[in-house]
Amino acid sequence: MRLEISCQDRLGIAQDVLELLRAHQIDLRGIEINESGKIYLSFPNIDFADFQQFMPKIRRIEGIDDVKTTLYMPIERERNELRAMIQTMPDPVFSIDTKGRIVLFNDAAKFSVDNDVDLLIQAEIDEWVSGFKFEKWLDSKETLAQTQKVKFVQQDYIADILPVMVPDSDGQDILAGAVVILKSELRLGQQFNTFHKKEAESFDKFYANSLAMRKVINEASRMADLDGPLLIFGETGTGKELIARSCHEASSRAEGPLLSLNCATISDDIAETELFGSAVNAFGNTEAKQGLLEQAQGGTLLLDEIADMSLQLQGKLLRVIEDAEFRRVGDDAPIGVDVRFMCTTSKDLGLLVESGRFRQDLYYRLNVLSLVMPALRERKQDIMPLTEAFLKQHCVKLGRNIAKLSKSCVDYLNTYPWPGNVRQLQNALYRALTLLDGNEITKEHIHLPSCATTVSYIDENFEGTLDQEVKKFEKDLLKKLYPSYPSTRQLARKLGLSHTAIANKLREYGINKATIKI
Repeated sequence: MRLEISCQDRLGIAQDVLELLRAHQIDLRGIEINESGKIYLSFPNIDFADFQQFMPKIRRIEGIDDVKTTLYMPIERERNELRAMIQTMPDPVFSIDTKGRIVLFNDAAKFSVDNDVDLLIQAEIDEWVSGFKFEKWLDSKETLAQTQKVKFVQQDYIADILPVMVPDSDGQDILAGAVVILKSELRLGQQFNTFHKKEAESFDKFYANSLAMRKVINEASRMADLDGPLLIFGETGTGKELIARSCHEASSRAEGPLLSLNCATISDDIAETELFGSAVNAFGNTEAKQGLLEQAQGGTLLLDEIADMSLQLQGKLLRVIEDAEFRRVGDDAPIGVDVRFMCTTSKDLGLLVESGRFRQDLYYRLNVLSLVMPALRERKQDIMPLTEAFLKQHCVKLGRNIAKLSKSCVDYLNTYPWPGNVRQLQNALYRALTLLDGNEITKEHIHLPSCATTVSYIDENFEGTLDQEVKKFEKDLLKKLYPSYPSTRQLARKLGLSHTAIANKLREYGINKATIKI
């Protein structure tokens, strides 16, 4: 039983309380007096009849204002709170005495030694944590907090070694031991990334009801703050540039610029000048011109449709990535590069490498981190949320009430294969709204190319033979299935073919664990 006594500051009041306890033959286990003057008592439970006699007597002591039961003594509450905090910490924590003996440890430390607590109890800390002389530090005249690299169970840790000081009778601090907190490289990395992690709002602009899109957003959020090159694959209109922008906004480079170069729309000589800049007197310039590499320092450079970059410019880009420096056109002075590269492509870079139209060494340099934006037909659950968002956006721009969709229109939008993906959906809705007289959009208002809903879209003006198109379809199908069935036997069972036939096709199309992300 524990009592909380509110009382006045009167000399001898604690002694009167103790006298009353002795008169009732109550065994006192603990007494505390806090800064506000409250007295806390801890003693074994007593009979209810005895308690009824005791309580009025203690209230009649001069200077006592109130008496009530309490669940905890202050020191018990504080000790339990601290114990709970330490026990739930994910890092190993030890408390040691002035001789370096382990007196307390948390669950993380216990789990590190396979729950064999007998190995830790009263053991010397030096037996478990090496790389720091605890005994010498404890015996030193001035025991200051330390941060040291140590080893614990054969793994590297950073140790925060903190002295525990308590006041003596004269109010002077004396050493009572120390607390040792260990942090692994993995935990430090997680904490560092969390510290620099930007708010998740940068990815909130995406509609990700579908599993395919949720997977991409999850991967993108984890890759955003890494500094390696990011290669984003996806068909036209899937949102490759948008995911790149979100990755930049969620990175530690968010305060820096995000600049882009569309490799498909400009000639080689102009692209080189845009990328590297030009020196004084180059092309008749009266002053030096900064290129995108220089302007993007401390930020991100997005190379859109990298597959369309010429082989010559690919070689120069490779040297920039490898040497972390470049030279302006017409200048020999090197300029250091502090830029993260992000690249997008709607083409199969692996196929371009095989045909010699894309440098293999650059491909491996860029394909460090990669994302694959799913086609809209692969994320059916996102079609209607996107549609509703685009309708609101377009109606606001056009200054009209929000239009509604007929059931036939909803069914049509959900079954159309969308060869142009999200961009095509956005444009189709805008066109429908500009021509709409009423307030309901029907299937007839959506003008889209005729397209079978049960097969992938193929342009009627495609070049090549039927055999080439069949092989292209076969390769695409195998590439999509391979991550889920990464062995020839699994894939053969899935497609109802022999193991040998599948092995031959994978070899023919260059599909293996080195070329396909699993």
